[in-house]
Formats: sequence, structure tokens, C-alpha cells
Amino acid sequence: MKIQINQFTVNKRFPLTISRGTTANTTNIILKIEENGIEGWGEASPFGVGNYRQTTDKIIQALNQITPILKSYNPWQRQEIENICNNYQIPSAARAAIDMALYDWMGKSVNLPLWKIWGLNINKIVPTSVTIGINSPTGAATRTQDWLNYMDVKLLKIKLGSKEGIIADQKMLLAVKETAPNIPLFVDANGGWNLEDAISMSNWLAELGVKYIEQPLPRGEEKKLGELKANSPLPIFIDESCFTSKDIPQLANYIDGTNIKLMKSGGLSETLRMVNTAKAHNLQVMFGCYSDSCLANTAASQLAALADYLDLDSHLNLIDDPFVGASVEDGRILPNNLPGLGVKYSETSA
Repeated sequence: MKIQINQFTVNKRFPLTISRGTTANTTNIILKIEENGIEGWGEASPFGVGNYRQTTDKIIQALNQITPILKSYNPWQRQEIENICNNYQIPSAARAAIDMALYDWMGKSVNLPLWKIWGLNINKIVPTSVTIGINSPTGAATRTQDWLNYMDVKLLKIKLGSKEGIIADQKMLLAVKETAPNIPLFVDANGGWNLEDAISMSNWLAELGVKYIEQPLPRGEEKKLGELKANSPLPIFIDESCFTSKDIPQLANYIDGTNIKLMKSGGLSETLRMVNTAKAHNLQVMFGCYSDSCLANTAASQLAALADYLDLDSHLNLIDDPFVGASVEDGRILPNNLPGLGVKYSETSA
């Protein structure tokens, strides 16, 4: 099969600040595979967790290393290709692009969208949350109103873990709640709290009706999750602490759910394994994203009927997304009926 790798840069309408920093734009990668006149697309986007970073350069380097080996295979050999990528320790975002492209090719080859191949009911897809990054109370209120003006918002995900401390977090959240008093709120601290602050914030947030907290403690402090769960009235989800299905069993007793992202997991194949592993441990699952375009988020939407929560809003905050795919209807990210991922170039970028 032929493999083509290209870079593209996307810019955020509103820069996003979390506990680890601010992102205004990213350079992502589109990988295309071609066989028998059919082309499959996949995306890799850079991300970082603490000192661990998968940069665009590292992803490109890994893809350039592995693609000469993969060219002798055909797109139906997904299991063998996955094993090769694992043996060469290819970064998860690079594996995600390859896996995504293979599934896109498969769907196009049989002329069916992936959600139909998997037998999923897209009517079960829940609304996606949209994200409010760390900001001043005034800035957070303005950003909330921007989202309300842009679309029919059903859920708000509030990034906390301010370097100014939990008092700043509380003031910001109250400003968002005042702006959107009737919209359910979730909170993601991105590992920005210590155990004491996490317990305190969990109790405070529960009184305000917040639904759950995500990644309250830093990656590496998973042993403290048990004490937090024992003292938290809110469900606890993890994100940075969980990359693949292998991470779930050892954490299952101390959490209520996990955030699954294609770039962390390594693609749709591992995402399916993570869903099944989480459900076997009576955990809920959320599908999330990094600075992904419509390409990767549409790929995630193909499995969205399996998720309890969705946070697939990154492409909605882009001013120059080169792709169109899943639609937004009643606050939900819905895949279409086109074969494969159902993604095309937008008219402005074609």
C-alpha cells in the first residue's frame, strides 16, 4: 500500500488554557494510505502529559521510520500492522493515525460508515461538552457566552487547577455558573490539585451540583486516588493517568470512569478494548480530544454510541479546520452516512 504523510496547522478561535499551559495553535499530521484506488485518512495531533510529550517532530520521525516497513502490507492486515507498530514502540499518536486510516480504508472498501459496520445506534450518542479554559472570572464568563452564542450548548466542561490556587478556581466557576445557570457542569483539573485541595474542591463542587471531577491529581499520584475517592461525594474520572486498556484494572477500584482519547490510546482498535475493559470493571467512559481537527473527532464519533460522556469539541474551536465530517445536532456530534470515517476536505481547503 502507498502511504503519504503531510502536516497542517490549525489555529484556535479562542486559545485554551489548562493547568499545564496555553495552546493557540498546533501542527497536526494527516496520513493517507492507498490501495486498489481507495484512500484512507488518519490524523495524529501532538500532546503532552507532564514531562512526557509527543511533539509533531517526534510523530513525523516515527512515521517516517515505520512507513517503509508497512508498505509491503495491505490494509486488511490490521492485526499484523498493529503488532509491528507496537514492536517498534511507535508513539500512540502516530499509531492512531495509522489505525484510523486503515479503518477509513476498510469502510470505504465496503461502502459503509464505521458505525454501521460495528452495528452501533447513533441515536444513543449523548451531547458533547464544550470547554471553558482557565481564565479570570470575567474572561470565563465571556468565553461561556461565546459558546452559548455559537451553538446549542448542553454541557460545559470547566478547566480548573489554576496556578493561583483553588480560590481562583472557585471564583471562575461561579462566574461560569452565573452566565449559564441551567447548563450542567463538569470539572477537569488536569492534575492541578494536591490531595487536600482535591478533597476540599470535590465537596464544594458537589454543593453546586457539578456532575464529576476529572483528573484531580497529577499523573504519578495514582496511589492517592483511593483516599480521594473515600472522601469525595463526586464521581472521579481520570485522563492523564490512563493511556490504554492495561492501565484500567489497577485503577478501577479508585475511580468511577476514564477519559479515552485516540491520541493516547493509539487508535480506534485500542479505544474499543478500553471501552470493553472499563465496562467490565463497571466504569463509565468518556471520549475526549486534544487539539484534534474534525478528522480525528469524526473518527471518535464513529464509536460515540458506546460512551457515557463526550468531550469532542476541539474542532469546533478552530478557525481553519481543513476537514468536514461529523455534524452538530442538538448538541451532539453525529457521524454521517458516508463510507469509512465520512470525512472530506472543506470547500475552502479543497
